[in-house]
Amino acid sequence: MKINAVNTILYCNQWKETVDFYAIGLNLRVLLDREWFVEFRLTDSARLSIADARRTTVKSNGGSGITISLRVDNLQSAHMDFQQRNLNPTPIRPLWGSMVFYLYDPEGNRLEFWS
Repeated sequence: MKINAVNTILYCNQWKETVDFYAIGLNLRVLLDREWFVEFRLTDSARLSIADARRTTVKSNGGSGITISLRVDNLQSAHMDFQQRNLNPTPIRPLWGSMVFYLYDPEGNRLEFWS
């Protein structure tokens, strides 16, 4: 089996706020926009989608047990940018030989940024 791309789908109760967090807060590019489903581009082969749990058979778990880990080129710059956007990133700290910080989307999903 050859996997060509990956798409993580988050099922959210706070759908509009969560879509705005990724579209406006993180400034991710929208690839697909439906009434209840928005797909964002992370890389050429990675996507992140937000689905309105009120309109799906899969329900939100309130962000419990979810971490989306994203490796970035310039951790300091990303951290500063998120601070300026009032997204409340955690302080940068060492973890497993890398430097990391976290953000939480409106649904409670944890985003880990590292380099």
